[in-house]
Amino acid sequence: MAKRYSSGLVWFRRDLRAFDQAALHQALAQCARVHCAFVFDTDILDALPSRSDRRVGFIHASVVALDASLRALADRQRPVLHVRHGRAPETIVALAAELGVDAVFANRDYEPAAMARDAAVAGALESRGIAFHDFKDQVIFERDEILTGSGTPYAVFTPYKRAWRQALEPGHTAPFDVHAEDAQLPADAPALPTLAEIGFDAGNLGELKLAPGVQGGEAMFADFRERIEAYKVRRDYPALKGVSYLSVHLRFGTVSIRQLVNFALSVGGQGAETWLSELIWREFYQMVLWHRPDVVERCFKPEFDALQWDDNDAGFAAWCAGRTGYPLVDAGMRQLNQSGYMHNRLRMVVASFLTKDLGVDWRRGERYFAAQLNDYDLAANNGGWQWAASTGCDGQPWFRIFNPVTQSERFDPQGRFIRRYVPELARVPDKHIHAPWKLTPVEQAGLGVRIGTDYPAPIVDHALARERTLARFRAVRGQ
Repeated sequence: MAKRYSSGLVWFRRDLRAFDQAALHQALAQCARVHCAFVFDTDILDALPSRSDRRVGFIHASVVALDASLRALADRQRPVLHVRHGRAPETIVALAAELGVDAVFANRDYEPAAMARDAAVAGALESRGIAFHDFKDQVIFERDEILTGSGTPYAVFTPYKRAWRQALEPGHTAPFDVHAEDAQLPADAPALPTLAEIGFDAGNLGELKLAPGVQGGEAMFADFRERIEAYKVRRDYPALKGVSYLSVHLRFGTVSIRQLVNFALSVGGQGAETWLSELIWREFYQMVLWHRPDVVERCFKPEFDALQWDDNDAGFAAWCAGRTGYPLVDAGMRQLNQSGYMHNRLRMVVASFLTKDLGVDWRRGERYFAAQLNDYDLAANNGGWQWAASTGCDGQPWFRIFNPVTQSERFDPQGRFIRRYVPELARVPDKHIHAPWKLTPVEQAGLGVRIGTDYPAPIVDHALARERTLARFRAVRGQ
């Protein structure tokens, strides 16, 4: 079958794999020769606060693994992947011209900045007579594929999930075949730059044992497949190995969403169904961001833009450092700071605490998570924070406020997780570890922990904070 183009360029972004990859599949099907590229985008890298960033280390190692996969696909010894360092729009256009390709292929991104970037690239390529094609790859349903009966986007998750399931057909999860002839993937790329050459180091990636690339994703997925039956009953307990830990691999495309959904559908049962719901939540937030890019800075529910948040810099600093005096909140924040990961239940707990107990604007917490999370994804992070703050779609109702002590008692009853990240409380017995300030001075002395000295006293009274939050929301709603 004749090829549509003599040559093309696949631009890898958040899809760092050489299997079940839509853009790569399309390029190989349409082009006689296919070049591949990844750009370490200085627009993103230069905004990072540190040159020692786990995410950059993860991406770099995954890019090295991607090149190895492409070499195996094409039976090549030399690098196949062109890896550049610069502003992505100019770099991709210049590389396309340098290689003399007829078209550039990429998978869609739904973040506002990424869409603006891609529009600029498409325009610049068109002016040079080069086509730009983009494809759906990181989700099962995108943009406006799932709408209400009246043709509007969903604002509540449960009916969205129902519509998503009803719309799902085998073709939506069919993998993209990736086959290359020897001549299709030329080995004409220069050696890949090192992390040091782009001005970074790996952070504590090795120390965290965060395995990058498709091999890391597959190993983690294989481990979860053995545990998925217990997912529903174990997923809310941070001291247990209950969740999939695949979020960073989903973020950078070192696993395939179609692969994961197909597995969940084939296994069935409570665990798989509950996990599938979490994958659908991910698409729900992607859909919301595409329809409502204003949620990046504004509340999904416009009435709550009028909320008067507290100017509480001291409280925010204590929250960031894991020094609030509420053990589960502090343990969650310390886990984030040390590892770049936070258990999903704790993300809700600490977000509720910041917005509902400390009265701090959700945007400040969202930005802190963005700087720290290995798996940072704008749509999911924004959606989760607005859910916790009660300003978002399908959010926790404003009058329901997480109690950090009862959350601790319920989801870390023996304090195992707390003791791991708050070693000051290691000797505190189970019945007191959730509220150690209730220990008498004599008990504190016997346990070797003085509240207010060795570990902070609570920086806020939850009962009083709850009343302030209710008043804040009532003022906006005119109640």
